Amino acid sequence: MATAAPTSHPAPRGTCPFAPPPAYQQARRDEPVSRIALWDGTPCWLVTRYQDVRDLLADPRFSADATRPGFPFLSAAARHLGAGRASFIRMDDPEHGRLRRMLTGDFTLRKTAALRPAVQQAADDLFEKMTAGRTGADLVAEFALPLPSLVICLLLGVPYQDHEFFQRCSRTLLRRDSPIEEVAAAQRELADYLDALTDHKRTHPDDGILSRLVARGELATEDIGAMGRLLLVAGHETTANMTALSVLALLRHPDQLAHLRAHPEATPAAVEELLRWLSIVQSGLTRVAVEDAEIGGVLIRAGEGVVCQLNTANRDDDRYPDGDTLDLTRDTRRHVAFGFGVHQCLGQPLARLELEIALDTLLRRLPELRLAVPFEEIRFRHEMTVYGVETLPVAW
Repeated sequence: MATAAPTSHPAPRGTCPFAPPPAYQQARRDEPVSRIALWDGTPCWLVTRYQDVRDLLADPRFSADATRPGFPFLSAAARHLGAGRASFIRMDDPEHGRLRRMLTGDFTLRKTAALRPAVQQAADDLFEKMTAGRTGADLVAEFALPLPSLVICLLLGVPYQDHEFFQRCSRTLLRRDSPIEEVAAAQRELADYLDALTDHKRTHPDDGILSRLVARGELATEDIGAMGRLLLVAGHETTANMTALSVLALLRHPDQLAHLRAHPEATPAAVEELLRWLSIVQSGLTRVAVEDAEIGGVLIRAGEGVVCQLNTANRDDDRYPDGDTLDLTRDTRRHVAFGFGVHQCLGQPLARLELEIALDTLLRRLPELRLAVPFEEIRFRHEMTVYGVETLPVAW
């Protein structure tokens, strides 16, 4: 296959803020495994096609270990974080599997289903507070962000009153353009906070995940803190952004919104289609080859970095016909919004539950829900690893 001129990563989005960058869409059609240049000029492979992404993420010849030579960092901030204490998502088996198994019991389908009443109560309480005596609000600040923050704090045993602190730190860590000194400060603050909280659990245990990890007696305080940091940041940022972006997408597609209002029992299927269509981990997933391996007919050499672009894979017409169209009635099984393989998102059952409850609560109780500002005034989070909107002013 001929090699096209290198494309930069990240590439700019086009006229539709919901769609992947046009350059990546074109690469998927013309050269699905192609060479790109990262922010600092480092050459890397970009994988954009659905089957190639799944094949690569399931292939043990590609490592998630950020300490390996050639691992691709998508920003200076990411490179700095990669040099710090790693959580298990930046490890390979067997250590990855050993640590991940310590948490799998907290995110099973059965355990997650048992959380439904508590999550629904949290959603109802936030809804009542948001709508009391009012006809509009910022859906991000007053509903989409606090809901998953409340839930992950409950699961971890983190005091929710500290939410402004960890949300501020999370935002800094997830910005691709954060200055290194701010990244280092946020990383240090959050690590110190979770290490102190972990130590507190040794003498004041509760039912949360941090206390259970302490009780196992297998991990140092810093390792428990690293796992807690991963769950705390990922556990609220992803679902918060997905909730707000899903509402905006539905408001921009009134036919799909009408379908969901008429068929609320289809909410779980609608969530899957929204996950596919939006694919909010916009930077993709990074790996480095540890052996020579062929993906999509292209030889990737040991030591070469790879970016798996989830948003283009999930719009691949070969897997999802007319993939650029939002269709809540389509069969969206086996999308890769949560990744694939052994590193597939641990918390996906909880994310699905929170999204189902959030959308059902809003659409059921606000039949006149609408944007309160012109769509063109909505500010999208282009600079963030996790895509979304800054605010979402709505009225009812």
